[in-house]
Amino acid sequence: MATVSVPAAGAPEPSGVMDKGLKKNAIGYISNIVIGVASTAPAYSLAATLGFIVAVKGVGVHAPAVMLVAFIPMLLVASAYKYFNRADPDSGTTFAWVTRAFGPSFGWMNGWAIFLADLIVMASLSAIAAIYTFKLFGFTELGESKAAIIVAAVLWIAIMTWICYRGIELSARIQQVLLSAEVFILGLFSVVAFVKVYGSHPPAGSIKPSLSWINPFAMSFGDLVVALLLAVFIYWGWDSGVAVNEESEDPAEGPGKAAVVSTILLVVIYVVVTAAAQSFHGTGFLTNEANQSDILNALGSGVLGSTLNKLLIIAVLTSASASTQTTILPTARTTLSMAHWKAVTVLLSRVHKRYLTPTVSTLGFGLLSIIITVVLLLLSESVLEDSLTAIGFPICFYYGFTGVACGWYYRHELMKSGRNFLLLGLGPLAGGLMLFGIGAKAAVYYYNTENVSSAPILGITLPLWMGIGGMLLGAIVMLASRPFFKDYFARKTETARPGLLDQPPPTGPVPERVEF
Repeated sequence: MATVSVPAAGAPEPSGVMDKGLKKNAIGYISNIVIGVASTAPAYSLAATLGFIVAVKGVGVHAPAVMLVAFIPMLLVASAYKYFNRADPDSGTTFAWVTRAFGPSFGWMNGWAIFLADLIVMASLSAIAAIYTFKLFGFTELGESKAAIIVAAVLWIAIMTWICYRGIELSARIQQVLLSAEVFILGLFSVVAFVKVYGSHPPAGSIKPSLSWINPFAMSFGDLVVALLLAVFIYWGWDSGVAVNEESEDPAEGPGKAAVVSTILLVVIYVVVTAAAQSFHGTGFLTNEANQSDILNALGSGVLGSTLNKLLIIAVLTSASASTQTTILPTARTTLSMAHWKAVTVLLSRVHKRYLTPTVSTLGFGLLSIIITVVLLLLSESVLEDSLTAIGFPICFYYGFTGVACGWYYRHELMKSGRNFLLLGLGPLAGGLMLFGIGAKAAVYYYNTENVSSAPILGITLPLWMGIGGMLLGAIVMLASRPFFKDYFARKTETARPGLLDQPPPTGPVPERVEF
């Protein structure tokens, strides 16, 4: 028999989102989209990953097809974000939603997964921002000095942490400038590359685009899945636009729609730039080991010429720096939400009285990022590369859980219409299961030492130590936390209130949900 849910004392009421002190109506719908796209760092992601995707056995010219297939689970999970946010526009996003659908233990672990993925990626993003800063100004020797890179990376994290601390409006304005420059340069690169390929004197090794490039069935299933392990990282980050929902105009609708639009914009960028890159010099150029780790820079002088090549350096620099900033934003809001739900220490719930931004959550994550960055950069280049591989495990975990939890949370609404069944149930569930499958395949693939650049530790590869080991560490911390946060862990699961989606978006507290 259904009963009205009664939350544990001190936890956010099921009747609405607890006011966390963040600034209301500070940013609009466009800013939500900008933050979502910028968080994925399109230029940096392509520069660092495209060559390795093309090099996967059986992929070759079908890299655009890999981008299209990787887009499918992302779009399906973005639908889950849209409809979960409609019911509960909480800045904790997956943490809050999975807590409601599957209970506090699963919710806590998803909050940890967001924190873990964001923490690990900071080292790579800040290092790339440092290296490309030196490249832009021609400081070649500094770009090859580990000490200089560490100092510059720390400075980049400190600057972006300060921007996030100073206010969401400043963060949004800077994101608009950085992303505009990045997308313009990528568009220019693609147009010039295609013009030269179709010109009277095409570059050596160039190949004209074909529709077969976007055919995923031209690859074996095994080869496609291995390529998807890399492509998942390229798309990760679009959910950052939803993490600022409590500071957005129309918080229940705008950020959720922005998540869907962000994934669509990303697939367009990735397919077009990928096709342009491999058209210009062919796949052999992209798979050359000397070019693999920085494809855009390797193609730069050939496509744009020696003078305009600086634009691609600027594109990767703005991409990495923007993503550094938009990694700090959602992480601070996730831990802020967890603190308000009384799942972690109340210290993380503090908000600046003037700037209305999380203080301890923002500054604490910035400091912790600096520590992890210094450690990883001091170890070795291969360790840094493997840290990017490790990120895939928490990504698949929390994206996957969001999709599955959406179908379960709205389970009583699924059969009311075909639209509900597809967009609330089948689609998000399928997207979540796809990501779980990719994560499982990744565990098998990276268990093989031949697929990892650094040496194993106790017979286990570093991506497994950092990715799966990091999640296991979170489980231990969660279990140890239970006696100290009894109110949160006493919460019961909930389901969406009947007819929730048939009514106008809430402007105040959301009516009570029903517990079963």
